[in-house]
Amino acid sequence: MTQQSVAPAVIAPPVIRLTDVGIRFRRNRRGRRTFKDLFAGRKRRSRPGEFWALRNVSFTVQRGEAIGVVGRNGQGKSTLLKLVTGVVLPDEGAVHVTEGVAPLIEITGGFVDDLSVRDNVFLTAGLHGMTKRQIESRFDDIIDFAEIGDFIDTPYKHLSSGMKVRIAFAVISRLEEPIILVDEVLAVGDKAFREKCYRRIEELLEGGRTLFFVSHNERDLKRFCTRGLYLDKGALVLDAPIEEVLAHYNADYGVKPA
Repeated sequence: MTQQSVAPAVIAPPVIRLTDVGIRFRRNRRGRRTFKDLFAGRKRRSRPGEFWALRNVSFTVQRGEAIGVVGRNGQGKSTLLKLVTGVVLPDEGAVHVTEGVAPLIEITGGFVDDLSVRDNVFLTAGLHGMTKRQIESRFDDIIDFAEIGDFIDTPYKHLSSGMKVRIAFAVISRLEEPIILVDEVLAVGDKAFREKCYRRIEELLEGGRTLFFVSHNERDLKRFCTRGLYLDKGALVLDAPIEEVLAHYNADYGVKPA
């Protein structure tokens, strides 16, 4: 009897990999980093007033994972997302992201106050890589989702904060990038629209997108995420299933995320 060979399972490479990543900032806003500092790396000693926002952080993310980032304010959660988007660069280690990113973080940034809503949709979507034809085909869906059809030709600066978040989310969530980063951008706005946005996120996850979700809301973290990263004092304390991560966080600080 001839024994058949079994091909080894093929493991897909991660879409995100952080290796010994560290990034430092200065508390004194007048303290400026020099061009030389960009190349100094880990050998340069920290100067007075500097602190490590993150250090020695390593993990990988596979395509289709939904990850919640947990920790108190000021522990590096938003900085971690900015590293993944490439908005900031690490001082130590390496960040490798192999697929495009749709950043739902500070999403109203980049919108131009004096331009109309219509012009801002074309500008922002175009900056994120959508062609004019793609924007035109999705324009009505974007406006309908944002529920601001009466304000298409209104200057962006005249919108309320909630309306600004609506149009920004509507644009960014229509991008086709495989990785989605969400950083508590939906705190502004009414409950009904927030739920609408959450259903949209669920649709994206069902389509195989990869999610990084930063929130202080435990119910939301459990709703979207299966895995958690717990950051504390700039370090990755725990990388585990989201229930375990939340339990560890609650045990450390005695309260659940608000």
